[in-house]
Amino acid sequence: MQLTYFSCFTNQTSIILFRQSLTFLINKAMFKKIFSSTVDIPTLRLSGVIGQAGFMRSGLSSSNLDKLITKLFSDKKAPAVALIINSPGGSPTQSSLIAKKILELANRKKKKIYAFVEDVAASGGYWLACIADEIYIDENSIVGSIGVISPGFGFVNLIKKAGIERRMYTSGKSKSFLDPFQKEKPQDIKRLKIIQEQIHENFISYVKSRRGSKLDKKKLNDIFSGMFWVGQNAIDLGLADGIGTIDQIIEKKFGKKAKCKIIDQKKSFLQRRLSTSLLDTDSILQKIEEKAYWSRYGL
Repeated sequence: MQLTYFSCFTNQTSIILFRQSLTFLINKAMFKKIFSSTVDIPTLRLSGVIGQAGFMRSGLSSSNLDKLITKLFSDKKAPAVALIINSPGGSPTQSSLIAKKILELANRKKKKIYAFVEDVAASGGYWLACIADEIYIDENSIVGSIGVISPGFGFVNLIKKAGIERRMYTSGKSKSFLDPFQKEKPQDIKRLKIIQEQIHENFISYVKSRRGSKLDKKKLNDIFSGMFWVGQNAIDLGLADGIGTIDQIIEKKFGKKAKCKIIDQKKSFLQRRLSTSLLDTDSILQKIEEKAYWSRYGL
């Protein structure tokens, strides 16, 4: 009986000690988390052609980034957020929608934004860079291209040589606007130029509102000509604020214990399998188009 009693007592003591140890470890972990001096800077990577995103497509769009942008601002303790940008541009509408979403949350959450450009932030890519309060680049980063371009092809002579007769029936005199299988019409080109100028003016107004007095007032015509610049030249024009990597700038701003916390979205199993097993005409054309965007900047 004494032996049994002693065994029960020992077991109860072990359980109590285990509970106390577990409680201590939990409290220690919570204490460390609460009082840790580590500073997390939520960071979102914006890489690719803008407006080509989809189930099987890489790229950036407002709908695909919506959850990630919300997550970017979910850490209440973060003093700021960061964007890593590598984009040759794309859709002006998607560029604007992405920028508006991020700026809306930044204003609401009272967060400062830092942008870090990798290879290129041109055209729509620079639109995204201008979301930031401060833009940092590499010595070799390509920045700018504040303009509008509408590339296309004409197949009039091709279908003639192939003996193909094009038949098209429309209701509305402008319904066949810029048809690549017909000769260019002066009124179509004129209309396209008007559309381009409207978008260009919107782009210029946006850049001015974001960069303000930082822009070189004597070089505004050059800045808004569609030209792009590399490294220090872009800084001299006011298109960027300095040269430095994300780790260098974050440490300088928030101390040595500050670190970037990447906000990303992993592909599902189905997306990974299909992206490697399927190869159709649409995906090939999309890759060619994407390559054309990058090739403008020698990439």
